[in-house]
Amino acid sequence: MIRPATAGDAAAIAGLEAALFGVDAWSAEQVSEELTGFGAGFILHAGEELAGYVVTRTIGDVSDLQRIAVDAAYQRGGRASALLREAMRAAAASGAERMLLEVAEDNEAALRFYAQRGFVEIDRRARYYRSGAAAIVMAADLFP
Repeated sequence: MIRPATAGDAAAIAGLEAALFGVDAWSAEQVSEELTGFGAGFILHAGEELAGYVVTRTIGDVSDLQRIAVDAAYQRGGRASALLREAMRAAAASGAERMLLEVAEDNEAALRFYAQRGFVEIDRRARYYRSGAAAIVMAADLFP
């Protein structure tokens, strides 16, 4: 099931953040701030427990994909694709015309994932990540 997140989901999201992103994880406080921030949109894919989530920030005609994550136990089952489709649908319904994201240049799986879903490289940010990797900025058009 995919549904909008609520403030009550913050602890579960923060727990998955910690498991997946380690030192780069958002804290429970940061997750709570994102849940209530201007233009924020979390959508969860959860069965009995949290399987994954997506975080977007839509302002005007642009939606930024800030985070998408799926628990390792649920990966490779189409959940990330479903979450991204729902995030893109919701952003378009909010008036956004395109979605932007950043991904590490050495994250080949993510680059393929986004390219297969219509995202194209539009820019690079040198040494953007803690590892020293550049960020690839990608964009995709949204359709209502």
